[in-house]
Amino acid sequence: MAVSNPAQRKLIPAALGDMISFDEIYNRYAPQIFRVCMGYTNDAEQAKDLVQETFISVWKNLSNFRNQSQISTWIFRIATNNCLRAMEVAKRMPSAELPFNLAEVREESPEEKLNFLYQCIAELEETERIIISLVLEDLPQAEIATIVGLSNVNVRVKVHRIKEKLAQKFKAHGQFR
Repeated sequence: MAVSNPAQRKLIPAALGDMISFDEIYNRYAPQIFRVCMGYTNDAEQAKDLVQETFISVWKNLSNFRNQSQISTWIFRIATNNCLRAMEVAKRMPSAELPFNLAEVREESPEEKLNFLYQCIAELEETERIIISLVLEDLPQAEIATIVGLSNVNVRVKVHRIKEKLAQKFKAHGQFR
């Protein structure tokens, strides 16, 4: 996705601070956007596609950015909208359900635990997925509230409830002994 030709580099208006290139925006936010998309899809390839779609939208609409919020808030909102659209499409596709409680004897690796976390997040309601994904990216609750259109207090309550749901799923899976 990086633009290597200097003539193709799109510069961000000075209203956002110093002139920065699209490359710098992409390099700064792509890893975070990938993790948010993983929280929705639990599929690395689909998450990569969603990151690409997000930054294509950012590139195309950069001139329309109104500077009413931080650019990170705008980018995260684009990403969450892309994820929600992808989920709507996925709902229309038939899928085979696998049994959830399979007996597993061996200890899971950190990567497997992370994948299980993403699986649990993917099972949450849409708004909950958005919120917990943004919490995992260490965004301030005020910014999360702005992104999802809820009050700070409501976000704080939802974060607490989401963490309780995830803890229950981990306990059921044998993660917390």
